[in-house]
Amino acid sequence: MNGAESVVRSLHAGGVEICFANPGTSEMQFVDALDRTRLMRCVLGLFEGVVTGAADGYARMAGKPAVTLLHLAPGLANAGANMHNARKGRVPMVNIVGDHALRHQQYDAPLSGDVEGAAAPFSDWVRSARSAESFAAEAMEALAVACSKPRKVATLVAPADIGWDEGGVMADVIAPQGAVPLDEAALSQAVQALEGGENTVILAGNSVLEDTAALALLQGISERSGARVLAPVSSRRTERGRGRFELPKIPYPINEALECLHPFTRAILIETPPPVAFFAYPGKPSLVLPENCEIIRLAGLDGDGPAAIAALADRVGARPGRPVDSPLLPRAAIRRDHPRDTGRRHRQCLAGKRHRHG
Repeated sequence: MNGAESVVRSLHAGGVEICFANPGTSEMQFVDALDRTRLMRCVLGLFEGVVTGAADGYARMAGKPAVTLLHLAPGLANAGANMHNARKGRVPMVNIVGDHALRHQQYDAPLSGDVEGAAAPFSDWVRSARSAESFAAEAMEALAVACSKPRKVATLVAPADIGWDEGGVMADVIAPQGAVPLDEAALSQAVQALEGGENTVILAGNSVLEDTAALALLQGISERSGARVLAPVSSRRTERGRGRFELPKIPYPINEALECLHPFTRAILIETPPPVAFFAYPGKPSLVLPENCEIIRLAGLDGDGPAAIAALADRVGARPGRPVDSPLLPRAAIRRDHPRDTGRRHRQCLAGKRHRHG
């Protein structure tokens, strides 16, 4: 078994089912391993930005990472924008980026480049493989990093000879790092904020917005305490539709955001940092919460937001709310012409055209 096959088999054992790929010469051993093992579905993308965009969207909806297969530093550079989006959205992503064989790197071939340097701005974890024997173990470490809380982008650089060399060894699955425990002191502060009679806002993001039970409890907490609940401007994914608590977002325009948050003296943050303006504006603050607003971090990005909400609801005696759905719009009348009538009018139209044009 060569290094590439050991990586494919190990990642599949870790739950990876799909690979989005734009491979080149230095990745052909991975294409061969995917084809021979048939363990992952491989989807070709004709541009690297499509590859990482597809992996980002897949992970947001499936809740688990795909693998991308990219070609050298130039291909990685093309992929960077959607790696950036995945990293900002805390989306799990594992990138395998081919590089020149170790013995070839000293010659500065036309597509040579600093692959690790190109990956660093858009990755939380970067490493270059150095042997076929340890290749799969490093891939499994990348997978564990990507799936840890909060989710991350992990990039493993794969020199061509590490993939084609014999001696690949399958690696065990590494358990990802879970959420940090709930801070009881922060929980007590949040309870006091909700029961203290001041204007309080709950800002919730990430996994909270993907959990319908957590959203229902947020509605119940809001109804019982009078606190308002808002979501960040951007989110990884949000459960919406009939039967779900509709969670409004902080407005994107700076003036509207400042106006929206101006009344609040306390803010409870759950899996989201303090809201920040997208850009600096003359005479406007970068942080959009009021300066005198007390910030209570109930659960950080590395915390378990739904569990924190459940604990908060229990402490304040809140039960899941019952969403009030907006009435459905009346269904527009759809005219269905008889097929014979449609055909007759089509023939009349053609006859008219022939008559007008002789």
